[in-house]
Amino acid sequence: MKRRDFVKNTALTALGVGLIHPLETFASTGETYLESEDLSPVLKSDEDFPLNFIAVGDWGRSGESHQLEVAKQMGEWANNNPNNFVISVGDNFYPRGVVSEQDPLWHYSFENIYTAHSLQCDWYPILGNHDYGSDPDAQIRYSKVSRRWNMPARYYTKEVKLGRTDDKVLFVFIDTNPFARDEVAETEKQIAWIDQTLAQASANIKWKIVVGHHPYYTVGPRIKNYDTLAVRRILAKTLEKHKVDIYLSGHDHSLQHLKPEGFTHQFISGAGSELTPVQSGVPYSKFEAAEHGFMYFSLNKNRIRAKAIDDTGKVLYETELKR
Repeated sequence: MKRRDFVKNTALTALGVGLIHPLETFASTGETYLESEDLSPVLKSDEDFPLNFIAVGDWGRSGESHQLEVAKQMGEWANNNPNNFVISVGDNFYPRGVVSEQDPLWHYSFENIYTAHSLQCDWYPILGNHDYGSDPDAQIRYSKVSRRWNMPARYYTKEVKLGRTDDKVLFVFIDTNPFARDEVAETEKQIAWIDQTLAQASANIKWKIVVGHHPYYTVGPRIKNYDTLAVRRILAKTLEKHKVDIYLSGHDHSLQHLKPEGFTHQFISGAGSELTPVQSGVPYSKFEAAEHGFMYFSLNKNRIRAKAIDDTGKVLYETELKR
């Protein structure tokens, strides 16, 4: 829904007509897919969502370029809203990653920046292209130093329960750098692992979320760059094959919600510090903003609510995916 349609839909909401459309179908294939609607600025309670998390990326600049302001707002948001963990979508340390688990950047860009008590929760990071500038495996080893930093490998998976039920969300954390760097053997090995991981998802899995650094669609500066096209060529078929609900990424320094053709919704949360511009009017873009901030996701077994929040705490956009 475009913002110009908000007045009309607000009136419908007042009459008891919901904003969320039912499942729609591709006329050619008969397959169902998830649709979403822009709910901004209609804010609702998250009390019926048992799983909530923050997603932020492209942040590690020793507090500069609004990193400190975004971090402060993340802390305030998590203090005032339920939050189970934080996902970092890569480029954790500029300009060239960290050299070891004792690198001072751990303090300058992470420990001394995200200091709020509400952010002393589990963080689940992945590697970005800048993290490859020194020793990417130092970020894996740091998991044994920091209680909240949880990166067991360059790519890994995690199942999270939806409250006290047996329903779960499957998170697949991947390393897209080999895809963008034409590392054929490592790419083939990882794609086989992703395929197997998604294929073996149990019946209790209600949502599938894949987290990678490089987007496979974007309306930022890399809209036609080689790395975007490479990740799309390598990953898109796997996402579609396994009906992945969300692909969450960073790399472009903005906040975006994209719905290309197919099943999967793409969210980009790469505005943790420095910004890059976005293009408007691209047909598959539902929302784009070159604003500092982060994203916040709330899930139950039937709905995913996503918010884009700037570094002042303003909700720029809110949407809901519904079964």
